[in-house]
This record gives sequence, structure tokens and C-alpha cells, in this order.
Amino acid sequence: MEEEIELKTAPADFRFPTTNQTRHCFTRYIEFHRCTTAKGEESNDCERFAKYYRALCPGEWVEKWNEQRESGTFPGPL
Repeated sequence: MEEEIELKTAPADFRFPTTNQTRHCFTRYIEFHRCTTAKGEESNDCERFAKYYRALCPGEWVEKWNEQRESGTFPGPL
């Protein structure tokens, strides 16, 4: 019996009404890292933000932002 795969993406957010989801992606990435800073890396409360930004953001952007965070040059408010 084949297992059914359920695909999901981030829910609609009234703060981002346009089809261009760049800002939505960036905001979810920041929310995830703010959450892990506040609640710790192991917090399950932050996992939904991780799912959202992973669904919205291109992998190349996330890699670049992770490198920038590690080097202290990330442009966003963390």
C-alpha cells in the first residue's frame, strides 16, 4: 500500500497580500531565528516558522543568510 504524501506551504498572511512573497519569506526567516533566540534551539514552538520559511524561501537565499548570520553581517533585525 502506498503512503500518501501531503504537501503543505505557509498559510496566507494578511501582512503580505501580493503575489511577490519575497518579504514574506524574509520575515518568516527572521521570526524563526528570533524564536530560537528567545526559546532555545530545541523549542518545538519555533518549528512552524522553520516550515514556513523553508516553504517560501529559495535554498540559495537561506544558505547566504546563514553565512551572513555566522559572520555577523546579516542585514535583518535578529
